[in-house]
Amino acid sequence: MGNYNVLVVDDEKEIRDAIEIYLKNEGITVLKASDGVEALDLLMEKTIHLILMDIMMPNLDGISATYKIREQKNIPIIMLSAKSEDTDKILGLQIGADDYITKPFNPMELVARVKSQLRRYVTLGTFDGVKKKIDLNGLTLDQEAKEVAVNGECVKLTPIEYKIVDLLMKNAGRVFSITEIYESVWKEPGYNAENTVAVHIRKIREKIEVDPKNPRFLKVVWGIGYKIER
Repeated sequence: MGNYNVLVVDDEKEIRDAIEIYLKNEGITVLKASDGVEALDLLMEKTIHLILMDIMMPNLDGISATYKIREQKNIPIIMLSAKSEDTDKILGLQIGADDYITKPFNPMELVARVKSQLRRYVTLGTFDGVKKKIDLNGLTLDQEAKEVAVNGECVKLTPIEYKIVDLLMKNAGRVFSITEIYESVWKEPGYNAENTVAVHIRKIREKIEVDPKNPRFLKVVWGIGYKIER
């Protein structure tokens, strides 16, 4: 089934090892984590195409880990839950899990669910690997390297500046209000955000525009907010 990396997150070693055997038989590479914290670390380091996530785990449980992952990535997540965890299962689906399997599970069913989610993810083009670069008239966003370039020249942005450019480029043509930009990037309510956002926009323009006073990419829409042209 292609070169896919599946991350199995479960605090029980026996379950992790068993799932690895089933998936390896299908030619799938398995990475393993014993809790949500380890899972988040692995996600930063490796390209993962699907996650099998246990609900009940120490340190960071499956629900909290899924919530954190969904802030950044749209990889398929299949929840593993014990029969008694029905309410958790529903919560998991509400916050962004794609499917769930009840323990003890049938190995063939598990493999079938994994394959089905991988197929959907990769063929529908939502897989991160399909569109890692966005190019808008010479302004390029490389989502994997977390870099922005203008006409091939890399631009040094701070993490906050990068997040603003990332938001506007992924939604090119859409106008974002100052409050929307602030709340998306800073993850807190945007009271009196005007100055903070304006300062960052000015710095971004100085870095990406040939003539910051007459911007080509990052446009202001008076009275509403900012956008990056399609």
